[in-house]
Amino acid sequence: MLIGDVARRSGVSARMLRHYESLGLVRPTGRTEAGYREYSGEDIQRILHVEILRSLGLSLREVGRALDDPGFRPAGLVDDLVRRTRERIAAEMELLTRLRRIGAAEPAGWEDVLQIVALLQGLGSDSAGKRQRAALSSAGEVPVSVEALVEAALNEPDPNVAGALRWALARSGEGGGDRALALLAEGLGSPAAEVRKRAVEAVAELPNAEATALLTDALTNADLTVRRSAALALGAREVADAVPTLVDMIVEEANDVDAADALSTLASDPALAERIVARLVDSLVGGGVDSPARQRLTQALADIPGDAASRALAELSYDADRVVALTASYILRLRDER
Repeated sequence: MLIGDVARRSGVSARMLRHYESLGLVRPTGRTEAGYREYSGEDIQRILHVEILRSLGLSLREVGRALDDPGFRPAGLVDDLVRRTRERIAAEMELLTRLRRIGAAEPAGWEDVLQIVALLQGLGSDSAGKRQRAALSSAGEVPVSVEALVEAALNEPDPNVAGALRWALARSGEGGGDRALALLAEGLGSPAAEVRKRAVEAVAELPNAEATALLTDALTNADLTVRRSAALALGAREVADAVPTLVDMIVEEANDVDAADALSTLASDPALAERIVARLVDSLVGGGVDSPARQRLTQALADIPGDAASRALAELSYDADRVVALTASYILRLRDER
């Protein structure tokens, strides 16, 4: 069969067949009287074998080795192909993600595209300083996409950079706010504890009702750290649902000073102040609370305004625990002086 016929039947161009011949991959076994290449059935079968191996990602050199080396074992080469394919897919997915983020930022021209790419590279830098500068500059005239900011915030180990990323997210504007919350909500369900922690911290800095609703839902999160962070943020937003968790934090000495401050903020509502006092007193008189915890609960009553807190302190001034009684008496004197 002449080279033109082989090209038509195999789908391999005549030029490529000549290239295979020059490399020694497929040599036609015969020549016509006129000197034209003539391929046998075995030659054509070898061409098909070459194409099959090339389709797996082998180089032409690897194809030749696979076909001609009697001691060749495919297992090692296949493993290497799997590794190379995974690396190629990862690189392609990274490129696809970058392109999507460029599109999401809606660049007005190539200058914007260049700035966005520079920001994305900065966010992915090994230097914490460069990542922080990229985060701070992302709120400029050509902002980076919300998806990129959320991903960076959820994976940022440096506290200073993480703070800059949360600031940038909070300034992402109404257009990206819903998308940011949706992505952060996914972060709250991450199997990685650090990601969940960063997610709730980022939500806490988004100043809108949707973020408050997400923080309220986070009070039932299986992760204790998430629940506590959500409670502190909700206390600052004067959301009563945070009270039980804040009181538990005082009992457990987990950010107890911040928890007491949050309760004081919530207690600016007189009706809520009585509920807070009731919760603190219930924890004080309930069983299973040690003396240091009872002292912290008593101290938390100091900044709760109103008669309910004063009455509770008056009763505690006669408590069997001398430290608790002295603490309550001291707080009452200060309140009287005020």
